[in-house]
Amino acid sequence: MSQEDPAGYPHLPYGAPYGEQPPPQYGYGYGPPPRRDEGPQTSAIVAVVLNFLSLASCCNVFGLPGGILATVALTRARERPASARSLLLWSWVLFGCGLVLNVALFLFLGLTGRLDD
Repeated sequence: MSQEDPAGYPHLPYGAPYGEQPPPQYGYGYGPPPRRDEGPQTSAIVAVVLNFLSLASCCNVFGLPGGILATVALTRARERPASARSLLLWSWVLFGCGLVLNVALFLFLGLTGRLDD
């Protein structure tokens, strides 16, 4: 009493033992999700926002060149992703250097007592 299922599985009657069945093949219903390879575009958007936010809020002196590099990388993300990744790397390096410089400056000012006033 074995009938074929549209997906290629044998139809098992109620109460039949399970046994080993192969995984379903794609063809009916939903298939695997399409691959979303957006390249460096998402990282460029985050780098632009964080660099300009750090420039405005923390006076990060490296935020302006980092933001400019990230903006250029965002415009190049579709045509030349390798060049955009290189620019993004330098943008993140500038962001990190500015962040470390700000933390070191506040630690120095705090430890020497210049922030006590």
